[in-house]
This record gives sequence, C-alpha cells and structure tokens, in this order.
Amino acid sequence: KAVSEDAEFKRRYRIGTVNSINWARVVAQVVYYFKAYFAVTEQDGQAFSVSVPSGNFGNIYAGYIARQMGLPIRRLILACNENNVLDEFFRTGVYRPRPSAQVYKTSSPSMDISKASNFERFVFDLVERDPALVRKLWQDIRQQGYFDLNTTPYAARLRQQGFVSGTSTHTHRMELIRRVYQDYGVIVDTHTADGIKVGLEYREEGIPLVCAETALPAKFEDAVSEALGRRPERPPGYENLEQLPQRFELMDASVDAIKAYIAAKVGD
Repeated sequence: KAVSEDAEFKRRYRIGTVNSINWARVVAQVVYYFKAYFAVTEQDGQAFSVSVPSGNFGNIYAGYIARQMGLPIRRLILACNENNVLDEFFRTGVYRPRPSAQVYKTSSPSMDISKASNFERFVFDLVERDPALVRKLWQDIRQQGYFDLNTTPYAARLRQQGFVSGTSTHTHRMELIRRVYQDYGVIVDTHTADGIKVGLEYREEGIPLVCAETALPAKFEDAVSEALGRRPERPPGYENLEQLPQRFELMDASVDAIKAYIAAKVGD
C-alpha cells in the first residue's frame, strides 16, 4: 500500500494491483449482488439482505455500490472476526485502526486486517465527496490514532447506508462449520462461517438473507479439520500442492527494500 501511495514510482514502473484495492475487482463483485437478488427474490423490488465477512471492505463495498445503483438491499451485514475495527466503526462512528502488533492472528486470516483498503472510498461517499474532510479525517488517524464521525455532520447519514455489523470468534466459527455441515451436508470455510454467524443475528422474518461464501474450505484445512474431524476435499489439481517447488525471495520488511527489488527486476 505504501508503494502504491508513491504516485511517481507507480508511474515510472507501471505498477498496478490485482487485490481488493483495485477498482476493477470491486466492479466485478457488484455483479454477485445482482445474481444473488435474482436467485432469492420472487418479484421486482422485493428487499433482501446480505451478510459478508469483511477485512479489506472490498466485497461488501461492492454491495454498497449495488445498493447505490438501486438494488433493494435492506441490510448490508458486515461480519468481522476478532479484528473488529469496522464493527466498532459501524456501531459507534469511531474508526480506530490498530497497529500491526495489535492485530490478532485468527482462524479466518484473510480478515486479520486493521486498515481496510476500500474503506476510504466509502467514507468519501459518506461525507458527500468532500476531499478536504476526508484528508482531515485521515490526518486525525495519523495524529491521534482514530477519527470520530460524531464530530462531523455525517454521523446520522452513516445510519442511512444500510450497514449493520457484528463480530465472530474462533468458537463461533467452529460451531457454525459444524452446524452447517450437520444441517445441510455442506462444508464452509472459516470466513464464511463468520458471515453466517453475524448474518443470523440480523435475520428478519420475510426478508431473504444471503450469506456470501468468500473462500473455499480447502484453503483452511486445519481449521475445518478442527471443527469436523476431517479435511475438506481439495479441488482437482491441488491434491499434492505441498510437494510442488516453491519460489520466493527473502527481503527486509520495508518499503525501500520492496522498491529496490521492483526497480532491479523491472528496470526503467
């Protein structure tokens, strides 16, 4: 992320990203919400809710975009693991990213994130696209470690965006993986289990609820095995993945080291 913030370096070495910070990925994920809508509703305009495990605020941000486009999403249910910075924000209006040393290592590791990459995009919309205010809020983070939306005129506006949130723990994940398998014969991964746990907390009678499956259980074999006492099946071609050659290079965990590596490999 720090490399991407250096506009001149990005331009010089033509750097792009393919992770959740890439707008193209967010746009592609918008389609999921329309697909889900057509799958679970019976008539035009019928409302539905969707629960999404969220770390980088990418997938659920796509749901927010779909809602802005007119899709009748009643609730965007944001599920966090123990790294529940976003849950705190949507409950209190205070955004307080944690230092790396305070990020918990959990059994849903794709959500072990303190600073959500797409969150700034949402805040930009929330404050009616006021770049000066967004800049001030992020300066507050740098200076005091948090910003408080309640000090702005936009706290009430936050509650109008359809978001609700909750937190799931390792115990919840294990319980939900077992429950889904026992009830439906389906194995879900730990992140999806987080989404189901929080989604069920906000389930409403007569409102279809979609819980987004955001990863394959085979990627998190140890946790699934802990819950079920068996490993999930791997997709074809991944059976002997550990025996394949690994390619990597060790370097210092610093922005300068990464930039030097890119410069050496790419050249001018």
